[in-house]
Amino acid sequence: MADRRKRRTQSRGLTPGMQKKLVVLFIVVLLAFGFLIYRLYHISRDNGAEYEKTVLSQQSYDSRELPYKRGTITDAKGTVLATSELVYNVIIDAYQMNSGTIDETTGESIYVEPTLNACESLGIDKEKIRTYITDNPDSRYYVALKNLSYSQYTAYQQAITDASDKVKNIQASLDEENAKSNLDENTVKQLEDQLAEAKKDNEEYQNIQGIWFEPAYIRSYPNGSLACDVIGFANDQNQGSFGLEEYYNDTLNGTPGREYGYLSGQSTLQRTTIEATDGNNLVLTLDANIQSICEKYLLQYNEEKQNKVRQGYGANNVGVIIEDVTNGDILAMASYPNYDLSNPYDLSRIVGMPKLDDKDNPTDEYMTQADVDALDTFEEQSRYLNALWTNFCISTPYEPGSTAKPFTYAAGLESGKMTGDETYYCGGSLNVGGWDIYCHNRSGDGILTDNEAIERSCNVALMQMAEQIGVEDFTKFQRIFGFGLRTNIDLAGEARTDSMVISADDMSVSDLATNSFGQNFDVTMIQMISAFSSLINGGYYWQPHLVSRIASASGATVQNIEPRLVKQTVSETTSEKIREATLQVVEGANGTGKKARPAGYRIGGKTGTAETLPRGNNEYIVSFEAYAPYEDPKIAIYVVIDRMNDAPEDQTSDACLLVREILTEVLPYLNISMTVPLTSEEEAELEALNLQNTYAYGSSNTPIAIKNNFDSDGDGVNDAVDANGDGAADTALDTNGDGVTDAVDTDGDGKADMWDTDNDGVADSTTDPNAGSSGSESSDTASSGDTQDKPWLSYEYDETTGYYIDPETGGYIDPETGYSVGSSLMQGSTAASSGSSDSTDAASTTASSGSSDAAAAASSGTSAADATADTGTQQTQDATADTAASSTASSTGTGTSTSDTGVVVTDSTSAAQ
Repeated sequence: MADRRKRRTQSRGLTPGMQKKLVVLFIVVLLAFGFLIYRLYHISRDNGAEYEKTVLSQQSYDSRELPYKRGTITDAKGTVLATSELVYNVIIDAYQMNSGTIDETTGESIYVEPTLNACESLGIDKEKIRTYITDNPDSRYYVALKNLSYSQYTAYQQAITDASDKVKNIQASLDEENAKSNLDENTVKQLEDQLAEAKKDNEEYQNIQGIWFEPAYIRSYPNGSLACDVIGFANDQNQGSFGLEEYYNDTLNGTPGREYGYLSGQSTLQRTTIEATDGNNLVLTLDANIQSICEKYLLQYNEEKQNKVRQGYGANNVGVIIEDVTNGDILAMASYPNYDLSNPYDLSRIVGMPKLDDKDNPTDEYMTQADVDALDTFEEQSRYLNALWTNFCISTPYEPGSTAKPFTYAAGLESGKMTGDETYYCGGSLNVGGWDIYCHNRSGDGILTDNEAIERSCNVALMQMAEQIGVEDFTKFQRIFGFGLRTNIDLAGEARTDSMVISADDMSVSDLATNSFGQNFDVTMIQMISAFSSLINGGYYWQPHLVSRIASASGATVQNIEPRLVKQTVSETTSEKIREATLQVVEGANGTGKKARPAGYRIGGKTGTAETLPRGNNEYIVSFEAYAPYEDPKIAIYVVIDRMNDAPEDQTSDACLLVREILTEVLPYLNISMTVPLTSEEEAELEALNLQNTYAYGSSNTPIAIKNNFDSDGDGVNDAVDANGDGAADTALDTNGDGVTDAVDTDGDGKADMWDTDNDGVADSTTDPNAGSSGSESSDTASSGDTQDKPWLSYEYDETTGYYIDPETGGYIDPETGYSVGSSLMQGSTAASSGSSDSTDAASTTASSGSSDAAAAASSGTSAADATADTGTQQTQDATADTAASSTASSTGTGTSTSDTGVVVTDSTSAAQ
């Protein structure tokens, strides 16, 4: 037995023959692997790129970029102004569509027809896709449709789910019916038929293969054109253009993700995903409601003026900015014409814009539909679209006109060259450097105080102020106020105007004179309102800004953008004097901005008019800058109208009325209490606008006691005003319903002889603020009292324009102020040597033979260079055509050139950027 067990054990070992066979097999396997490695090497070397492309083409949709969501832009109260909307690109996999079982009837894959039907349901051309998959059977990635909406996508997915659920529901009903003891054959038959039909439909859905959806985001602007200049727009590649979209492009953009994957033999997707990081959100200082109010009135103005004198928009541009004077927050910024952010390439918006010259500057001709249709190249279209997209409020330089006068006054006070108690004499003109520079009131304003010079907008007084200040201090304060410098507002495209502001070394005496009233240097709207805010808020210059907070996609704060105090431009004392002077512009008997006061509020402000280049073209930019309320300034507003579509163009009343209309709604919205009682007319106005009487917010309708500034008994205390002799201080009376406290009768004659002009409860004037203010603007006759105070009211009245006609010059006279409208205000000291027939009121010219190209010559009152002032125009002209000059320019054609002898008028075209 033991021997037998031993033999069995030995028989289990490998025989020498078997060992040889194993060795041979091992060698064969090694050789086979070696051959395979050799072949793989040659394939990789010779055909690697081709095979790699094949593999990638089959796996491209399994290894793809995941889109991020661009950040949202909201206003200060959460209103969404710009967001990114989830959409889908419909992708066709021709290879998968063709890989199904061949239908013997059609000779095509069973996946083809159901998938083509699905494409058709999504709005895709069925036959186009059929052609594509036939011509490209191995394609794995073809974009059949872009930007399928989320609702369309979910509707498609729901249809597939509903088809499957329908089969399950019918099957459940059928099973329930079959389980009944009293089986209803008819019901069973109906359910079986329904089930068969449902399975057929579901089978078609299940045979949809080779169609899938790639998520993407497109920029969406829910409010259309609202704040278009501020927001800008972004394209499909998330690249921002203009406004906040461009300035904060990197902040709004996120980081794309990536999905890596492959398909197994059973088409099971194995994947690794790196999620996308969405962009950050912007929270603005801008208030969509205030913005809407501004845009409503800009649109209304355009509709009133459109095609009135010429075919085109109501003005080349109309802009408005509202700024919080306490911190630099921009509450609104708008201009017209505007555009739809959702369709920025709409060429119809170009109709009515000025035609552009070869340097993209506006001309005196305007685009018609035929002109737009003739823009047959993308380059030509882009020129006009860029002009449309440009933010007028920050990118377009222009001469400020008389809105610069408060800055001259402030420079004099702050430099110590003026005390605020000066008086000036205006005889209608002032000779500066050999030039007679005229005031808007050719007859002269007589003796004026500093405040009255601002109230009447007297050029002569301002030129005398500038002479007191001197070139060095004047130019120093221009820089302190920020003229020529960017404000660094957080918007793309802000212009810098340093080349358009004259340096101290280059400034002549005539330059100093004309700069004093806002001519021969350029600004932008954002420069002006930022500087003006500092003038009336105590001197604090805040950097203007539009973004208050940057938040992550989840809403967490990434960065708070705090208000930035840049500098103090003037002292509180100077600021107070500027507020007083600008108040008189609105409330003074001779103020140029009376029409700007909104119902129930006291405001201060300044009007401005500037003639564009070339001088004498009778094309103007009019403006009004203001703040409210006077008692405690909260906001500043600035309106600029660039070449209105009306005649004459230099009507500052249009800018004043826009300010009034906007503030009438904005101030109550901001819960700023009224400071003066409403008249019955104002009550009716607010009622028609469905606005509240905010006088009740912080004021009592019970008038306050008034005390005069006399101490009749010498006790050191001002007497109480006792008009009725009852021994008690009288309450404020408003006998004429003008909102100004009047009843102060110190001499007991039954008539008021003291007035409370600032409504603070203290009588501060012995001059009736309403004296001489009556008089008809629409009547050919006026009372003797009127004509004594306002002699122009006795002139012939023009019903068409609403102006009086100067019998000597034939020019228009503003009925409220007596200012000349559109006349020549600066003339040379010598007559033209030859050829000039317009000797009356003509500027001097040195053209030797009446040469028509002498740019400095002015042949008549209407062709002289304009040095602007409110409702009138202030014009300057250079007598020498050969004087060397340094050029300045602006995109509106308001650039100027200066010399030692005067002002050389040039039609410059290069714009500061």
